[in-house]
Amino acid sequence: MGNFPMCLRHRGVHSEQIKVPAGNHPVLTAHAKGDQIYQCSLSKGVYAWQTHALMRAYLMHRDTSLEITLAGPVWEYKEGSRVLGQVVSKIDIAPETSISWLLVEVVAHKGNGFFSNVSFINRINTHGGLPPLSVCNANHLGTEKRVAYTADYIFYGK
Repeated sequence: MGNFPMCLRHRGVHSEQIKVPAGNHPVLTAHAKGDQIYQCSLSKGVYAWQTHALMRAYLMHRDTSLEITLAGPVWEYKEGSRVLGQVVSKIDIAPETSISWLLVEVVAHKGNGFFSNVSFINRINTHGGLPPLSVCNANHLGTEKRVAYTADYIFYGK
């Protein structure tokens, strides 16, 4: 099975697609509970639910709760440290019920604190968070819908 962390093994999937490059090690693994926020949008004549810029999640680690704000993907902690991530790859483990698992590379840091030394982030073990099943059309343009999701996030540093 190679050197895949147990958390990246799921139903026989050993995904090189979301494996963090060598030299990075986990600094925090936390369970998140939050909302994906979708907005009914019109693009090139097609109405569809699109991920809205901002969502909130609560990361739980042992007895600590970290409220983070994610937007585009930006992770910001309440003490002001922030990282901007770029999705490197994703894998759909259960596309009929859950948002994708991700490998995110941190491309920019701001502030000193929790996120200062984070280089990569995995989002795994996702449940929920898919776009709404309700109609998105001219009557609903601009409408926002929150969809609950849970996931585990692994933050890596060098």
